[in-house]
Parts: sequence; structure tokens; C-alpha cells
Amino acid sequence: MAAQQEGQFLRIERRPGGYALVVLCREPVNTMNLAYWRQLTETLDELEGDPEVRGIIFCSGLRRDVFTAGNDINELYAPLTSRERYREFWLVSNRFLARLYTSPLVTVAAIRGACPAGGCCLAMCCDYRVMTEAGSIGLNEVALGISVPKMWAGLMARIIGIGPAERLLQFAVMLQPEAAKEVGLIDDVAPKEGLLAAAEEAMAQMLVSPDFSRAETKLNLRGDYAQQWAAYAEPEAEGAWEMLCSPAVVGQLGAVLERLSGGKKKASGHSRL
Repeated sequence: MAAQQEGQFLRIERRPGGYALVVLCREPVNTMNLAYWRQLTETLDELEGDPEVRGIIFCSGLRRDVFTAGNDINELYAPLTSRERYREFWLVSNRFLARLYTSPLVTVAAIRGACPAGGCCLAMCCDYRVMTEAGSIGLNEVALGISVPKMWAGLMARIIGIGPAERLLQFAVMLQPEAAKEVGLIDDVAPKEGLLAAAEEAMAQMLVSPDFSRAETKLNLRGDYAQQWAAYAEPEAEGAWEMLCSPAVVGQLGAVLERLSGGKKKASGHSRL
């Protein structure tokens, strides 16, 4: 039986074959707050430090078909947070993403259902992405009234090309699985019941290569961008905070929070970005 550890938002299941499942399980939609990103970082620390683990598959353990709905808007809505809190949130989340992008482990995203914004960015940092036949994926920040983070936009452009990325990002397009595969945003589409098997098959194929040569090649391809990303997080946090405090953005995100919380002023944890 696979070794299993329980966490507040994540569950680690070590599998025979040298890889682990990281099951994302913050009901109802895996919104990613500061504590969530911290736990992702701690999980990556643990698995990268385990000589028995050569790869990670990220998957959803939610009842509904959502990989992760992205960042919790409570962390972005200026009246509910502070400059200091937002700065920490942004540094922790983006330094994790930059690090995941160059992890020496093989990384696979098994995407069940919806995968907007921060969920999409997490998936893009992985080496391989497989998605269910029903769902959608993309960086949809513009539709919510804020700009797509610079390094997130750049990452999409690196994966699918500048032209396609510009169209998707400026118009907040959420792609259906087959369309996402066609442009190269994901690598494969699988039936819902076969999603994990498809991810595990991809993992097994990638683990055939020696770790040292594969990891060094990955670092050569991605290292410079990851370093720029991690370094840019701090100045980006300062500029983004000014944007988040603007009346237009406060009003837009406030309306999103009210809608997601069923008209209540206090957010219900369904926020996503």
C-alpha cells in the first residue's frame, strides 16, 4: 500500500516506481491562500529531499471536477488584506512556482476539470500536462479586472508562442481540452476515469531517462527564466499592490467576491484567480 501523509490542504501518496502523488484537497475548489502556497513549498522541500522520489504528479482530490480554481481573492482584495500580507503571499507563491519550474524531479499535472489562473500557472510549471475530456484551462485574470502577472504571461508565451499567448491572455480565453492540446498548452487528453493512469504512464516514460542528465537539461532550458521570475517577485509585489488598491480594481474584485459569496459581504472561500 502506498505511504500516505495527511496535511491541511495537501496529501502525499508515495507510489512504487519512484514517484509521489501530491493530492490537492482544499474543499470546495482548492483556492490557494498563503497557507496553501507555504504547504506546497514544504511539500516540494520534502519530496526533493527524499532520494526515493524521482517525480511528482499533482492531482485534485476534490469532490467536484476542479484542479485548482487559483489564488484566493481574499489575498488580493485590498480591503481584506494589507501591503505586508500581500507582499508575503506574492513572494511565497511566485518563488514556489519559479522553483517548481526548474525542479530536478519529473513533474506532471493531472488536470481534472476547471483549471483557471493560478491553477493554470501551477500546471504550466510542470513538465507534462494531461487533462480530462471536460474542463477548461487558461489565465483569465483580465476578465476579473486585473492584469496577468508578467512572468505568468511570459511562461505561457514560452510554452505556446507569443502570438497565441497574446490572444488568449488579452481576451481571458479559457480553452477546452482539445483546443488546449492543439495549441500546446497541455500534452494529452484522457477520459476522467483514465486520467491518473495516463499521468502515471507519462511519468513512467519520463523516468526512463537518467535523472542527472534530464535535470541538467531542464535547468539549462529554464534556469535563466526561473531566476528572473524569483527576482522579479518582490518589485512586482510592490507595483501590484498599488494596482490592487486602485478604486477600479477594488470595485471589480469586490463585485467578484460578492457574487462568489452569494451576495454576502464576507467572502466564502470560493474566490479564485
